[in-house]
Amino acid sequence: MSTPEIDVRYVAQLARLALTEEETARYQTQLGQILEYVAALQEVDVEGVEPTAHPGGLQNVLREDEVAESFTATQALANAPRAANGLFMVPKVIE
Repeated sequence: MSTPEIDVRYVAQLARLALTEEETARYQTQLGQILEYVAALQEVDVEGVEPTAHPGGLQNVLREDEVAESFTATQALANAPRAANGLFMVPKVIE
């Protein structure tokens, strides 16, 4: 199957990339190979195959949540450069 021509220069212009002639030719070849591979994948018979998000089972690898002691508000604010009314005071970032 013949792959359609890809206008690599046009795509590079859209992406604001300056490509040399050598790079343009290399990317043209590589993109053509990718399209050939996709075309081959489209020919695979997937009749009756259920769509999946993951090929294997998922399991949680994180630890269980457990209640633990934490800082009080006073302890958390003890090292704050600025605090008022039990809150951290930070510089305004939106003008």
